[in-house]
Amino acid sequence: MKEKIHPAYQDVKVHCACGNEFMTRATVKQIRVDICAACHPFYTGKQKFVDTTGRVERFQKKFGGSYFAGAKAGEKAKAGK
Repeated sequence: MKEKIHPAYQDVKVHCACGNEFMTRATVKQIRVDICAACHPFYTGKQKFVDTTGRVERFQKKFGGSYFAGAKAGEKAKAGK
């Protein structure tokens, strides 16, 4: 293997949004996560609604309203003749 081409592999602390912190090894200086094993519903057995990104709201904001109200596929074919 070539010398001195690999990034430094160091101990880092992982910070979760729930407040849990744990150590691991990585090439980055710190890691921040939204969900970890301490708060994930699969591991805790508790039901929890997880919507950190608001994907539905972002989609509706971007494509809602008149975006889909345009001509339908059948109408486009007739207009093109």
